[in-house]
Amino acid sequence: MIRHAAVCLLALGLVATPHGAQAQTGLSITPVADGFDAPWAIGFLPDDSILVTERGGRLWRLADGMRHEITGIGDIAVTGQGGLLDVLVPRDFAQTRALYFTHAKPQGAGAGTAVARATLSGDGRSLTDWQVIWEMEPGSSGGRHFGSRIVEAPDGHLFVTIGERGDRPSAQDLSRQNGSVIRIARDGTPPADNPFQGQGGTQPGIWSYGHRNPQGAALDSQGRLWVVEHGARGGDEVNLIEKGANYGWPVISYGTHYSGAKIGEGTSKPGMKQPAFYWDPSIAPSGMTIYTGALFPDWQGDILVGSLKFDHIARLSGDPLREVQEISTPETVRVRDIRQGPDGAIWFLSVGQGTLYRMTPD
Repeated sequence: MIRHAAVCLLALGLVATPHGAQAQTGLSITPVADGFDAPWAIGFLPDDSILVTERGGRLWRLADGMRHEITGIGDIAVTGQGGLLDVLVPRDFAQTRALYFTHAKPQGAGAGTAVARATLSGDGRSLTDWQVIWEMEPGSSGGRHFGSRIVEAPDGHLFVTIGERGDRPSAQDLSRQNGSVIRIARDGTPPADNPFQGQGGTQPGIWSYGHRNPQGAALDSQGRLWVVEHGARGGDEVNLIEKGANYGWPVISYGTHYSGAKIGEGTSKPGMKQPAFYWDPSIAPSGMTIYTGALFPDWQGDILVGSLKFDHIARLSGDPLREVQEISTPETVRVRDIRQGPDGAIWFLSVGQGTLYRMTPD
């Protein structure tokens, strides 16, 4: 059921939070649609309708106060953290009606992160021509750390975040795509100017590596790519992605293993990038948007990240980057995805509530 009743937060001012930042009230949070089962990603179509993916393999379209399931999803491996994951509505959708998806793809006895392209029908009810344009090399197993966000670069190429699939050393192995950000063309091929293209024994799609499990990605106003990724016990990171850079996992980290044991060689090493920001304790970050709208003028250029663990939205700002606010409300329960809508509102998916929300100033 799609709902339109506004939920207004009546308390005014700022309230201290357990992590030393502040939680803003005076917001209006509207539940737009509820009843989702493990919702994962939001997409905005040019006709003002909205797409929502569910990890179990369903894709929904919300329009004119109604919703319906879109048919035509291809073969998805629903295993652990894997399933139907991100959705991208590219800038040329109005001309091509092409959509891009990340998902866990069956690969024999295992599964790997993959990218698929499909065409949305004119009535918005079905997909045709589902085609996997890129997938990880087979060999990963288990249900952990698929990534996986997809972002359209300013030049039209696609950035895709890939988790290390629970295989820590693979994130430092350039012959494998685990634990990387890849950059591919619209047909899934690696562009000629990728940093490891033409180097023997490396994967030519890799743009950066040394990542653990990046589940948020966004471009800033300069067209730079940022990602947010899960650490282990502490050490969740926000990273500004540079071509060919190594972000250190599992050699360096600001966290520890869940056993409490030290990770790798410490917190820094020559040739490995430092995070722009890290959390300790971990907030379990998922989803990211960098605000450019008019509704929240004081938030221009700020990074918004959902927390699956502490049930809030973190706002980060400044140089050096720091967390300046925790937006914690009854609605921000296990925030999986967060996006800026075409109208400048903030939209987010609560896994805990199974609900899509729209947030505006009160």
